[in-house]
Amino acid sequence: MRMKEMVRRTGIHERLLRYYEQQGLLTPDRLPSGYRVYSDSDVETVRRIRSLLAAGLPTSLIAQVLPCIRADEELLVPTCPDLLARLRREGERMTRAIEDLQASRAILNTIITAAPSDAGTLRPPG
Repeated sequence: MRMKEMVRRTGIHERLLRYYEQQGLLTPDRLPSGYRVYSDSDVETVRRIRSLLAAGLPTSLIAQVLPCIRADEELLVPTCPDLLARLRREGERMTRAIEDLQASRAILNTIITAAPSDAGTLRPPG
C-alpha cells in the first residue's frame, strides 16, 4: 500500500511515518520511482511502535525492542532473553524520574504555600 493508505489505516501522519523510517523503526519497500510501499505487517509495526511510545520508551530503545516482541492478542510479549532486563532498567529509570519530579513538586508547593495570601495581586519590585 502507498503512503496515503498507510496514513488512513494507522491514523499516523506522513511526517511521523517518515520519522519512524529515519529512526530505523519502519522499513517500507521502495518502488523504482522512490515511492514507499507498505505492507500489512507495517500497519502492525506502527501499532507496536505507538504502544511502546505510550509506555514511555524512547525511539532508540524501541528500535532495539521491536525485533524482540510479538503480539499476543492485545499484549506485546518479549521474546529475546535480554529484553526483560533492558525493560526493567527502563522502568527503574522512569521510577527515578517520577521520584525526582515529585520532589520538585513538593519544593514548589512549599514555596507556593509560603507566599502571603495577597501575593497573587502584588507586583514584583522594579
